[in-house]
Amino acid sequence: MLELTADAARRVVLAAQGFADRRPAGRATRRHVLRAVQRTSLLQLDSVSVAVRAHYMPVFSRIGGYDRELLDTAAWQNTSRSPRALVEYWAHEAALIPVDDWPLMRWRMNRYSHGRWAGERRVVEQNPMLGRDVLDVVREVGAATAGDIERHLRITPQGRGGPWWGRTETKVICEQLFASGALSVDRRVAFTRHYDLAERVLPDDVIGVEIDERDAIRELVRRAARSLGVATAADLRDYYRLSAEQTTAAVADLVDEGVLVPVTVRGWSDPAYLDAAARIPRRAHGTALLCPFDPLVFCRPRTERLFGFRYRIEIYTPAHKRVHGYYVFPFLQNGDLVGRVDLKADRGADALRVPGAFVEPGRDAGEVAESLAVELWEMATWLGLSDVVVGDRGDLVAELAVRL
Repeated sequence: MLELTADAARRVVLAAQGFADRRPAGRATRRHVLRAVQRTSLLQLDSVSVAVRAHYMPVFSRIGGYDRELLDTAAWQNTSRSPRALVEYWAHEAALIPVDDWPLMRWRMNRYSHGRWAGERRVVEQNPMLGRDVLDVVREVGAATAGDIERHLRITPQGRGGPWWGRTETKVICEQLFASGALSVDRRVAFTRHYDLAERVLPDDVIGVEIDERDAIRELVRRAARSLGVATAADLRDYYRLSAEQTTAAVADLVDEGVLVPVTVRGWSDPAYLDAAARIPRRAHGTALLCPFDPLVFCRPRTERLFGFRYRIEIYTPAHKRVHGYYVFPFLQNGDLVGRVDLKADRGADALRVPGAFVEPGRDAGEVAESLAVELWEMATWLGLSDVVVGDRGDLVAELAVRL
């Protein structure tokens, strides 16, 4: 059986995630953006916008500055000249995925036909006709928000402030119809979903595709393996939130087909699988700030196993108990995680704020700060901010302030 060193495994992973790809020499185009998404297979969506929306950042981390409208139009606009390339669905979490991958999720849509979680199922049971009414409104008026639909139905919102995070019952039903595949997201305005019938959001040659569940799972594991490079079964399972049973069967099939190669990785306690098409670069690539939901780091146990980097998001931790900050970005330098920075885009002050910066044990603070300063300025410029302001928390702030 092939054995990989821990360093070789990291190099495989970084290449698979797109960090070994050449960055655009000039202005980034739609093609560059979609190539980055092809590497990761998905972009996680999240409502936190303290620095920048989560789905924008992984593309920036891989190709540098780009016009965010390129990603917006790829996901939420459809024209004859520029067909929709990405669509929203539940993948790792809520995510943008390639339009062609939507049929691979039909098995999940079928499972969510009565609700994705217990609270949602209760709302569906308590409002047996509301789903039909919502579909009728959308069919008549076109893409609409949950609020638009309520106004059309002359519904007084019920449920706000209840156990579903302030969502009204109509919003919960819209989400259930989205999860079941009846609705999709046509566009977002101020990050609010405008729902439309799935058959109006997606092309006929996608809507019409039916894929057996086992075949779909196998394809999802294949995509996870392609994006991860080398991974344990648990890593593969996590990428699209599959079950252990589903993943085990798919891995066995893909090994038999020669798509996955069983390997051992020094220092890893579990067996691993190498994408047969994966590259093993001679040196590590990648210097970038990574948002908490970047596919390189969103599986925390894998991040710790790959990089020896223990990482937890502290958004929901009381301020006085936070170790590193509210919204902390790991810093990748030459293929290794060497530091972390708490970031906030302060539009009022026209500045990218760095309340805290920390260097990993054993790293040269000066070298890390030198490289980090460049990345912070690039991020500030990309966000249209004219300054980078360093705070006073962390063992890297002094070195960083000197270089900024």
